[in-house]
Amino acid sequence: MAKIAENAGIYKTSKPLSQVYISAILAGLFISIAFVFYITAITGTASAPYGWAKFLGGVCFSLGLMLVIACGVDLFTSTILTSVAKASGKISLRQMVANWVHVYIGNFFGALFLVAIIWFAGQHTAANGQWGLNVLNTAQYKLHHSFTQAIFLGLMANLMVCLAVWMSYAGKSLMDKMFILILPIAMFVASGFEHSIANMFMIPMGIAIKNFAAPEFWLAIGISAEQFSDLTLTNFLLKNLLPVTIGNILGGLIVGLPFWFMYLRKDTIDKAPNNANVMPLEQKTNLTPPSSPKSKAA
Repeated sequence: MAKIAENAGIYKTSKPLSQVYISAILAGLFISIAFVFYITAITGTASAPYGWAKFLGGVCFSLGLMLVIACGVDLFTSTILTSVAKASGKISLRQMVANWVHVYIGNFFGALFLVAIIWFAGQHTAANGQWGLNVLNTAQYKLHHSFTQAIFLGLMANLMVCLAVWMSYAGKSLMDKMFILILPIAMFVASGFEHSIANMFMIPMGIAIKNFAAPEFWLAIGISAEQFSDLTLTNFLLKNLLPVTIGNILGGLIVGLPFWFMYLRKDTIDKAPNNANVMPLEQKTNLTPPSSPKSKAA
């Protein structure tokens, strides 16, 4: 699993820039689609037990990472695991950070693209406007964390995302990989942890509804737009996206670097006893070279 993560990091940072951006835009789109599913699933569940409603939404949101893994696209939060390849000296710090930045920007474009699609589709008016109200309440809530809270909520979110991705490396089939993603993702979503790429869709969607929804929408939900006056671009960038991104980076490093230390650090391999289960990593994990299609999919 650690060797797969290392090879994936080498592959991700060596792709042509155009491929990186197309891949990242798709990943941002996929995660945003999952948030649409989440909002739809929990709309109208106000009378349901809190935990069950959140669990349902979390399971639905796992669709996003399923699409990312199955389609082999680049998501910023899981891309933090390229730190494993950096720790092994297989890529440079510049390569790693540049890849993070390019993927982050691409994910943002993908999320905003779906905001536009959902807006023009009029999805915010579904369920007599309750779908849009759910978005507004969720987006506004995300702006009310303290800076420190947002960092640690972001840390926990990507801790679970990267653990899900790491466990998927052990899968022998597509169904193995998809199934193992469900509970870690459902856990972070149900618990209200913060994912920077998901927020690139949710909060701009709330801002769009607040600023451009027709009077009929506000009449249907019985609330005025003034109640969501804090849904602004500045608040989104500074009160949520910045601290959550910092937390997401920390959460990914907490997963990747300890596993590198345990399994890939040169001293660890050299000092392993002869009778330990330390067969060559390519044999042990059934790996193929980074240039092969199988490794690229991983």
